[in-house]
Amino acid sequence: MSEPLQFFVPGTPAPGGSKTGFYNKNLKRVMMTPACKRTKPWMSLVSGTVRALYDGEPLTGPLCVVFTFHLLRPKGHYGSGKNAGIIKKQHENAFPTGKPDAIKLARSTEDALKGILYNDDSQNVSITSNKIYCIKDPGVYITIYQI
Repeated sequence: MSEPLQFFVPGTPAPGGSKTGFYNKNLKRVMMTPACKRTKPWMSLVSGTVRALYDGEPLTGPLCVVFTFHLLRPKGHYGSGKNAGIIKKQHENAFPTGKPDAIKLARSTEDALKGILYNDDSQNVSITSNKIYCIKDPGVYITIYQI
């Protein structure tokens, strides 16, 4: 494997993959749009950030991609009053087990990188998607290896 490319995209990650369909009378066809309203802005943020940081040609051949999503803890995980800022015992786990799931986060992020870091996401023969809680600075760390 070659030296990896590494990027950090700050922001709140949004899931991809789920679609909502509606009929457009003017175009006389069904239109599909992401079910999550945060997906398009997230994908734009990812592609814009990586495009600003990477000026090379899209990678060729098989790739190994690692996404590590840093998600803010919900406010309900913290105590209140004199315990504000202290994580409640039942929420000490560092890993978010609720929605969005790691695969859907990877799906939107992977699609946003198409044409920038690789020509097509079919080149990604190994994908690892992790999600962990952070105190501040949510976003995603992206690492790509050419195999």
